[in-house]
Amino acid sequence: MAKFQYEAMDASGQEVKDEVEAPNSEEAIAKIRSLGYFPTKVRQKGGAKKAAAPGAPGKKKGGSIGGVSTKQLTQFTRQLSTLMDAGLPILRSLRILEQQQKPGPLRVALRNVAEDVEGGATLSEAMTHHPKVFNRLYCNMIAAGEAGGVLDVILQRLADFMEKAQKLKRRVIGAMIYPVAVITFAMLIVTGIMYFVVPKFETIFKDFDTELPGLTMFLLSLSNFVIGQSRDAAGNIVPMAIPGWIYLLGSPIFFFVIWKLIRQFHGGRFFLDTVKLKVPILGNILMKTAVARFTRTLGTLISAGVPILEAITITKDTSGNEVYVRALGRVHDSIREGESFAAPLKATKVVDNLVVNMVDVGEETGDLDKMLTKVADNYDDEVETLVAGLVAMLEPVLVIILGVIVGFIVIALFLPMVSLINSLSGGGV
Repeated sequence: MAKFQYEAMDASGQEVKDEVEAPNSEEAIAKIRSLGYFPTKVRQKGGAKKAAAPGAPGKKKGGSIGGVSTKQLTQFTRQLSTLMDAGLPILRSLRILEQQQKPGPLRVALRNVAEDVEGGATLSEAMTHHPKVFNRLYCNMIAAGEAGGVLDVILQRLADFMEKAQKLKRRVIGAMIYPVAVITFAMLIVTGIMYFVVPKFETIFKDFDTELPGLTMFLLSLSNFVIGQSRDAAGNIVPMAIPGWIYLLGSPIFFFVIWKLIRQFHGGRFFLDTVKLKVPILGNILMKTAVARFTRTLGTLISAGVPILEAITITKDTSGNEVYVRALGRVHDSIREGESFAAPLKATKVVDNLVVNMVDVGEETGDLDKMLTKVADNYDDEVETLVAGLVAMLEPVLVIILGVIVGFIVIALFLPMVSLINSLSGGGV
């Protein structure tokens, strides 16, 4: 019998470190669970091999490359829940669903998961070997369902959770498509006018032999920049090393790359996420979206029976916003020191008083998971209203902006003609 050192969470969420004797890592994990603990790390004493505890990354099998779409994973989860509810064994259910999948990462992962389950591993342990398909949240929910004997119910909750989270994400992204599309086409059209139309007017203006207005000179300078021309000290036109249209078309790509590079660092992510939350209107939408996401995730985990500290850790890692990652980290540390949930959450100042009050009531009544779910539902509705209002407001704003740009070009091009007509009229008199 080998000895295994383990780290686990007890029913109250406190961390436990101890040793257990077992013939292999699977038996060690089963024995730890029988003690009422939730194992997070299991290691054979005197060896370097670590067992795959629920929620911890495990070994990766060949062929499971890349992740799967949320829609595909949600459909699989709901189908697995239905098969489990009908009384089919888990291995049989996995084999059926594997055959129904199209060739791809999910099918490969399901084949490997079925082989692991057939070899004696639990479903959650098998899924941890494929973190790109089944993330930490997913694996811990499955582990909680297995421990409580309610795997079919947990799968149903997990499917509902993913559907609502994806619906919220689509709603926010959908609101951004319209303004981005309009701005993109507007930039292309204006660039085309500057490149092809304005230079022809400049040729006409040279024949006028009259001083051009300042507005027209400014437009012609912009056109020359786009084409790739500039004037030297003597006023002669010289070619630029890089035409301006390359700057205009390449700037979105440049800013996207810079954005990705900055987000590679914790400090950079925190800075960018803080800036996003302070943007008028859009920041409020992003704030409510983040709150809805972390409250729904945390509520789902707690309702599944995951200990509060482990649930907060998982929620923190899947929140998607560095501001809330740090805030939940401080809440986690405060709870581990014996404080309640509501007080340290209020101290972070990243949520409204409504959320704090709902969490406080949930702790008092023992229905924290239900209160968190209600907060998420409430914020989902608010996000939907704000997004609809934002789209309605953006339409006239974009029309006005485009009108100003087109009006500027028209006025700048026709001012010299008005000046010429006036000079001719004066000369005729």
